Amino acid sequence: MNPVVMHTVARMMAPVLLLVSLVLAVRGHDIPGGGFVGGLLAAAAFALQMVAFGRSAARRQLRVHPTRLAAAGLLVALISGVPAMLGGRAFLSSLWGQVPLPWSDGLKVGTPQLFDVGVYLAVLGTAMSFILGMSRGEETTAPELGR
Repeated sequence: MNPVVMHTVARMMAPVLLLVSLVLAVRGHDIPGGGFVGGLLAAAAFALQMVAFGRSAARRQLRVHPTRLAAAGLLVALISGVPAMLGGRAFLSSLWGQVPLPWSDGLKVGTPQLFDVGVYLAVLGTAMSFILGMSRGEETTAPELGR
């Protein structure tokens, strides 16, 4: 493939893929899988950057070490279960509330949304750790078998 075409496609599509991944993650609080699918799509956007511009460019675009991103996601998902437990309910039971906004009736927020954010970050961090780790060996040749 022509590198100019690949660079152009990556520059145009990566932001679109990231935006769609966020839409999927936000939509997912009432439908299972929003955070997971959104995280995978965000990883695909960074993988596209890596294919077009190289591993270091994708790493710079990510801005956070993938392992830290995955750990933060696990922590956020864990924290999302604590409010229900403190209220005497089962761990990870959903709690919903209303945030008042001056221009509308309010914004409905809940712990399932926080859990989806955690899943999104954990999946993105794990997938990028795997993708970037797999690309590390491309500069070196593999040793021959039997030696």
